[in-house]
Amino acid sequence: MTGPHARNHAPVVIVGGGQAGLSVSRHLVTRGIEHVVFERHRRFHSWRVNRWDTFCLVTPNWQCLLPGFPYDGDDPDGFMVKDEIVDYLDRFAASFTPPLREGVAVTRIGRRGGGYVVETSAGVWTADQVVIASGGYDTPIVPPYAEALDPAIVQIHSRDYRRPSQLPDGATLVVGTGQSGVQIMEDLVRAGRKVHLAVGPAPRSPRKYRGRDATDWLHDAGHYAMTIREHPDPVKAVSQTNHYMSGRDGGHEIDLRRFALEDGVSLYGSVDAIEGTRIRFQPDLEKNLNDADRSYVGIREAIDAHIARNGIDAPEEPPFEKVWRPEREITEIDAPAETITSVVWSIGFRPDYSWIEVPVFDPHGKPAFDRGVTAVPGFYFVGLGWLNTWGSGRFLAIDEDSAHLAEAIAKVEAGRVLERA
Repeated sequence: MTGPHARNHAPVVIVGGGQAGLSVSRHLVTRGIEHVVFERHRRFHSWRVNRWDTFCLVTPNWQCLLPGFPYDGDDPDGFMVKDEIVDYLDRFAASFTPPLREGVAVTRIGRRGGGYVVETSAGVWTADQVVIASGGYDTPIVPPYAEALDPAIVQIHSRDYRRPSQLPDGATLVVGTGQSGVQIMEDLVRAGRKVHLAVGPAPRSPRKYRGRDATDWLHDAGHYAMTIREHPDPVKAVSQTNHYMSGRDGGHEIDLRRFALEDGVSLYGSVDAIEGTRIRFQPDLEKNLNDADRSYVGIREAIDAHIARNGIDAPEEPPFEKVWRPEREITEIDAPAETITSVVWSIGFRPDYSWIEVPVFDPHGKPAFDRGVTAVPGFYFVGLGWLNTWGSGRFLAIDEDSAHLAEAIAKVEAGRVLERA
């Protein structure tokens, strides 16, 4: 039978053709386990399409450790830019033969007997086991009050931002100070644009400290090997926004105080409400700056402690000093008065699991698992932050995570083979 109602079977179905899904595929190919990977767009779609022109990695290239394909360039301590990342990923996919079907959207997954039914845009499949590798960046977050913004002011989400010239002449309000928000802010500043920035609670990190990249020190200290079970505050670890810094031009830290002092960026607290051209902010700017600095200093102190414990000869650094602080909290502005003609929302994404009709979620709707293995036999997640360690949602630990799932899948598959024998 052919056509949209055709039924096919695969022992394992992987949903998502990004680095996580293809990493699991790489391990299954090595083990000789039959499977299929469905990708609703093209492989590595988010890297190709949902990044701005000057995007680059925040973690150094040496942390790119995909299965059987570690970073092979000549700048391990550098930070690949967008096109280099896509090239690296494409070469990884070409290093083996993944059974990848691009342009196929999975619209529903449900239980059927001891296995699963997988409805796709290319027909209905059944599977013994399923791996969800679709990530957690499905729905861009835009607050409800965005609808109240004067329509004369252009507003876009960070996912759709590409370059400064995309925005109309005038000033831009960037909302959010996670990694995307602060890098888009800097991109606009470098283009000579006036920027207003609504500062949220995101923490920040040093870039270079005591002669090395901070991530190198943290790796050597075992920070990235810490599992979620070992973390002193697992709830905070899972929910906390990533520390902001930049890999641009060889890497540097981002101090919002310095951008206010030296580049004229106007800083405010979190956006509270919008009415036409009036934008209101919470009076939490100084608190958010202080909290970010506290995280920054905490990382420096952790590195200092590692250096002292191990008797490492490393150059000293001057103590941290705040170069600027707000004279007062500005809680309301009028966009035209500040020449603001555009707003970039950079406050994150929400996952969409509405198409998964399998009881693998906690009361809050989040996937429940142990290292990606759910309580429902043969159902797995991969590529999410803190699946096991900090690096689980990044290139650093995807090999380890995908190998763990491949082993779990192999055990279930071996059991099924014995049952059929």
